[in-house]
Amino acid sequence: MGKTKKSVKLNDIYNSSEQLSHVDPADLMPLPKPLNGPASEWKPLKAEAREKYEATLDDTLLLNIPKPGSVQEEKELVRRFLVGVEKLFTKTNNWGFYQPLMATMEHCARCQTCSDACHIYEASGRNDIYRPTYRSETLRRIYYDYIKTNGKYHSTWKSGGDIPLNWKAVTRLAELAYRCNICRRCAQTCPIGADNALVAREIRKIMSQELNIYTSELHERGSMLQLKVGSSTGMNPEIVKDNIEFIDEDISEKTGMNLKTVWDKKGADILLIHNAGEIMAWPENIGAFNAIFTAAGLDWTMSSEALAYDNINYGLFYDDFQYARVVLKHAAVAKNLGVKRIVLGECGHATKALMVIADRVLTGDLNIPRESCFPLLRDLVKTKTLKLDPSRNNFPVTLHDPCNLVRLMGIVMPQREVVREICPQFREMTPHGVNNYCCGGGSGFAIHSGHNFEDWRFKISGRKKVSQILGAFQDSIEPETKKYVCAPCSNCKGQIRDLIAHYDLWNNAGITYGGLVELIVNAMVDVKPNYIDWNEIV
Repeated sequence: MGKTKKSVKLNDIYNSSEQLSHVDPADLMPLPKPLNGPASEWKPLKAEAREKYEATLDDTLLLNIPKPGSVQEEKELVRRFLVGVEKLFTKTNNWGFYQPLMATMEHCARCQTCSDACHIYEASGRNDIYRPTYRSETLRRIYYDYIKTNGKYHSTWKSGGDIPLNWKAVTRLAELAYRCNICRRCAQTCPIGADNALVAREIRKIMSQELNIYTSELHERGSMLQLKVGSSTGMNPEIVKDNIEFIDEDISEKTGMNLKTVWDKKGADILLIHNAGEIMAWPENIGAFNAIFTAAGLDWTMSSEALAYDNINYGLFYDDFQYARVVLKHAAVAKNLGVKRIVLGECGHATKALMVIADRVLTGDLNIPRESCFPLLRDLVKTKTLKLDPSRNNFPVTLHDPCNLVRLMGIVMPQREVVREICPQFREMTPHGVNNYCCGGGSGFAIHSGHNFEDWRFKISGRKKVSQILGAFQDSIEPETKKYVCAPCSNCKGQIRDLIAHYDLWNNAGITYGGLVELIVNAMVDVKPNYIDWNEIV
């Protein structure tokens, strides 16, 4: 694959005609036992992909940006990019994120504290291009050279000179924005509050809104499909209702309860919105919510209207317009039903999108109360509304902290209080809470697998999480002891599922995963035992 190149200067993103950087498996952060051997190679990017697309950033490819066919196309790409940059730094065009972006551009001290906090930088063997500041410094140079001083070099920039922007720098910067999980651990640790993860997201936004550069997983097969059909999974309302009716029947038999989803109830206390991916991949999570809400006697409903049963909002990761379109539809459904509040199921980014960022979009009678499911679940457990037997969960359990819920929203304790109450062998990861590390699937990575990107997210972006999981279970790492990673987020579950499969952690260490509500139902004394059935895990 070539000689390892760790020392990458800012100028290189403009000038280098060869691949900017390479990560050698020997450089990767070591993992605990039983994965404490040498890291394996990942499959190389195919020659035809390198020929067709701009693929000179690193060892993988995600965006599929065609190489310009002429000098005019190169110039037009740069021009449109600069139009987008200018909009980023205009309050009327970027009123939602202008202030924190400006603070980051103007006040970063380049101390590299953020690099030490970044799981991708650490896991890669401290490769320079994965520093949070590398993409931020590149954008900062463009901002000072082309926007703030109307094209004149800004005297405060001391790190490389006034280099003309070219198409290769733009396309590399676009790809580099998709080497960040946007977990914002860097922002939390920054002594002056600079948010380099936000910079990655804003670069993605320029690419999508001005150049139509995005991943198909987030756009065509994500937010566009959701808006057109009603779900990012492609399920329309009829299919969703049929699937949930089947889930109701299956979970009723499994639990011994009589479960029936309440659809389209006007004036209900709760409108429950799931990540539609749960319906297909983790129906036991959907069923567990039904069992808990039924046993607790809650007044709840689901909506069969298109998009109202799918709480995802991929626009959060790459495009403000797509984000707002989804938010407005969610709020309109709740308004039409006249529900008192929206409760979001186990999905971190969906919760942040509709609870926090939506406050900038929803006004008037669309600003319906919205909340995470976790405080509600905590209250049901702590008030003894549910009859629970913790001995049913007497196996090692650790808790993954979804970035969007914990670090970015402060929902730290409710899920913890539940797990401590019902799991006698609970142990924390190190670190945990707001200092957690991303699962490596954040910002949409968990649904991306094109070319050899899966290898990159398993071996680099997900590496720190694998290390944390194994570290939490080192006292019982033998595969004979069955262990459970509680991952209360659909996106995180998808990534952790894939990590477990990639590293064969079920056979190597007896590790499986699931959500929080499954643990609650597994402990409910009024249901049949073994809701979590180790014999069903393969």
